[in-house]
Amino acid sequence: MGIFQILMKKKESIPLAIIVTIAGLGAISVSVYCLFKTAVILNRSKNPEPWENVDPTQLQKFLSMNQQWKPIEELQNVRRLTK
Repeated sequence: MGIFQILMKKKESIPLAIIVTIAGLGAISVSVYCLFKTAVILNRSKNPEPWENVDPTQLQKFLSMNQQWKPIEELQNVRRLTK
């Protein structure tokens, strides 16, 4: 017996099946979306310090309110000395 036959016999389970399907697709799509963000590291041997390549002007979160990026002077000095 297939899924559609069960749903046709018990019509009250159709909304539940739709909600579970939408939730599953949403979870899969968010997982795939998060894999391609710069904060996720899949291969550390190729780029051991990927946080150095993050653009501070690009939004890194789903929602950021009043985000202002200001460089920290001490860190900029250390970065200049180590290069």
